[in-house]
Amino acid sequence: MAQISMRIDDNVKRKAEIACEALGMNMTTAINLYLVKLGNEMRIPFEVSVDPFYNPVNQSVLEKSIQQLNAGKGKQHDIIEVD
Repeated sequence: MAQISMRIDDNVKRKAEIACEALGMNMTTAINLYLVKLGNEMRIPFEVSVDPFYNPVNQSVLEKSIQQLNAGKGKQHDIIEVD
C-alpha cells in the first residue's frame, strides 16, 4: 500500500469529514473512490466550473450590502428565485 500525505485547509477538511460521515464512510475511503475513478476514467470524475456567486466582485457587493444593513441603512427583501 502507498501512503499519500497532503496539506489541506482546515475548513475544507472539516466539511469533507462531515460529508463523509453522512455518507457512512471515512476520508480514506472517499479519497480512494476518487482516485480509482480518476485512474479508470482518465478524467476528473465531476464537472469543474466556477460558481459566479463566489466571484470576488459579487462577494464584494454582497459584503457591502451586509454592512449597510448592519448599519441600519437599506432594507431587507425576500429572496428572489431565478431559474
